[in-house]
Amino acid sequence: MHGYAMSEAHTRLRARVREFALSEVWPRVAEMEASRRVHGELSRLIARQGWIGATIDAEYGGMGAGHVAKTIIIEELSRVSGAMGAMVQASQLGVAKIIHYGDDEQRKTWLPAIASGDCLPTIAVTEPQSGGHVLGMETTATRVGDDYVLNGRKVFVGNSHVGDLHGVIARTGPGSKGLTAFLVESHTPGFSLAPQQDTLGLHGFSFGELVFDNARIPAANRLGDEGDGLAVAYSSSITYGRPNLTAVALGIHRALVEDTAHYTHNRHLYGKPLHALDNIKLKLGDMESRLMTATILAYHAVHALDQGRACDPELMNAKLVGVETCLDSARNAMEIHAAAGLSTQHHRIERYLRDAHHIFAPAGTSDIQRLRLAENRLGTNKPTQWSERHAAHNLAFAG
Repeated sequence: MHGYAMSEAHTRLRARVREFALSEVWPRVAEMEASRRVHGELSRLIARQGWIGATIDAEYGGMGAGHVAKTIIIEELSRVSGAMGAMVQASQLGVAKIIHYGDDEQRKTWLPAIASGDCLPTIAVTEPQSGGHVLGMETTATRVGDDYVLNGRKVFVGNSHVGDLHGVIARTGPGSKGLTAFLVESHTPGFSLAPQQDTLGLHGFSFGELVFDNARIPAANRLGDEGDGLAVAYSSSITYGRPNLTAVALGIHRALVEDTAHYTHNRHLYGKPLHALDNIKLKLGDMESRLMTATILAYHAVHALDQGRACDPELMNAKLVGVETCLDSARNAMEIHAAAGLSTQHHRIERYLRDAHHIFAPAGTSDIQRLRLAENRLGTNKPTQWSERHAAHNLAFAG
């Protein structure tokens, strides 16, 4: 199904991640669902597999494997646990800003630590009042001698409560040129975390609130130049955020279809397996069709990204279709399971449904993707093709 984008190395990687997910992640899912606590121990165990470094070059200790490999890792983890797939996608999103905007010293300091699993990075853009309106942010960074002093709040930060290094976009001046990116270590004085809130799904994953109260960081922790913050935010969202979240949705979608097909074999009605009913087969056929479409779009987009091609619209479309079809299939799965789908003990369908809703808003809602795709077709908005500028080239992934 994955076609030309897959190699033997990718196949081996998929098998390795799937085995790990079943042996190490699956036994912890029930506890994560019951406790709803952030599972830092499992997050660290996954990070130590080296998978956060999928797109980090080998010279920094990374896999140098590219975006197709990254998608495989996130998909296979999300197939078992959307929460842990989300943990990996958020960490790998935090990698992008250092790879593309870090100086030599920042790359040498942080990329090896991330690749080894000793450091979990985040990226913090969204604020309580501005939401997805990046230019509306109010968190400030004021230059004071050789330091910057940060004040403000960031919300819905993936890996907020397990992260070691937060990539924070703050306002250093007015307008679109007044945003700047910084690396803020979790032990920085003046930095704190708001209490983790209960959420609909993704139990075990943290996406909480960061608080900056005169948090002083050295100017050496600035990413790029003053005014590069918008580019850091947009490029990270397009080249990492959208495909990463597409991969989470794909893993959840795959689990939905597999579990529902299994249920129709084992559940009998009128003396026959449930799948003998035509209306059930039609719903399952729709689910399978959507999954196939979402898979093709997801891997087509990241394959183009690995080839260094301009593919921002493909990345947007993959997220749009991936999330919407996953939600549609979740509804079909609930219809097929009927009342049984409401059980939290005997079936996993309700968990998949809850988790899928968490993938809708980050990196742009479906309406945002539609707007950008329309603007691309109409030629009314010609943004930088971040995919072409920042993609990996000439990969030699050997597994």
